[in-house]
Amino acid sequence: MKKVGIIMGSDSDLPIIRKSTDTLSALGIPFEVHVYSAHRTPIEAAEFTRNAKKNGFGVIIAAAGMAAHLAGAVAANTTLPVIGIPCKSNNLDGIDALLSTVMMPSGIPVATVAIDGGVNAALLAAEILALGDDELAAKLEAKRAADAKKVLEKDAAVAAEFNK
Repeated sequence: MKKVGIIMGSDSDLPIIRKSTDTLSALGIPFEVHVYSAHRTPIEAAEFTRNAKKNGFGVIIAAAGMAAHLAGAVAANTTLPVIGIPCKSNNLDGIDALLSTVMMPSGIPVATVAIDGGVNAALLAAEILALGDDELAAKLEAKRAADAKKVLEKDAAVAAEFNK
């Protein structure tokens, strides 16, 4: 199975990344995590990204806040799918990062999830990898079914209390 590369612009993004790694681990998907800044370590970020395909990666998740150029810088150096996680900052509640991540020029796509959307980034990465992996696809279907069951159990409890 291909690995997921996870890059964060700062270790302050670790709480969001932990949501991604926990989700990937639960699905049995291998990953690597690194701290590379688009601005402070651009050479290392580009080197990792340019070599990602030959190093066994199938998808890259890039998380950054504020200017949030990391996902775009990563996408500029690979044709692997890149998923951007805009991270909340104290300045503009992550809207700045969201806009920086989502507003990519034609030809350099970045799939963008919600602000602090570590779980959805991991699930999207899993869905991409599952295109060529029936076992992973089955795990994703089972997760969806389990999630639906939890919602229906909550619905039954609420209905029992209020719908008499």
